[in-house]
Amino acid sequence: MQPPRLRLMHVHERNELWICAFPIVRRRVKSMKFMINDRPYEAAVDVRTSLLDLLRDHLQLPGSKKGCDQGACGACTVLVDGERILSCLALAVQYAGRSITTVEGLASNGALHPLQRAFVEHDGFQCGYCTPGQICSAIGMADEIKRGVPSAITKDVAAHNIGFSDEEIRERMSGNLCRCGAYNGIVEAVRETFAEELAP
Repeated sequence: MQPPRLRLMHVHERNELWICAFPIVRRRVKSMKFMINDRPYEAAVDVRTSLLDLLRDHLQLPGSKKGCDQGACGACTVLVDGERILSCLALAVQYAGRSITTVEGLASNGALHPLQRAFVEHDGFQCGYCTPGQICSAIGMADEIKRGVPSAITKDVAAHNIGFSDEEIRERMSGNLCRCGAYNGIVEAVRETFAEELAP
């Protein structure tokens, strides 16, 4: 077995010059098929490409935002088979062949999704950068409540009918940060959209 080829790099640290060796990693490109917003896509990308980078850089679907690229802010949230995931932490190759929904796929026949309309009516955004992730996350959250998935504050984790309170909304949406602080409007928009559907 041959030793890995190395690339030499000059690194400046504290006014000292270091020469460091890094292994040269070859790209492994794979052709993958995706179903995104009910449309088929095919892309040949490096297997290390994140789902977020696939959407934004290769498929020209810029709705999902790159906020932290560490899974800490929620701006990149999308739905996969109806469940919310952080696309910056997911490899695209993991989701080949599965049904992916981004914010671009929520409108129907030119009409906004009810939650999108509620965000407008309740001022659930200011700059709008986090809004696609907030909306996808809220839709996934509503489905979790319907399925009886408990949160950290659910009193009876065995109960199938979970109360749809502002506290539950805030807890379940706590992984989606809004740097503008539009949280009250977000909670109002989510409550108005799903209150009837999630009533006990």
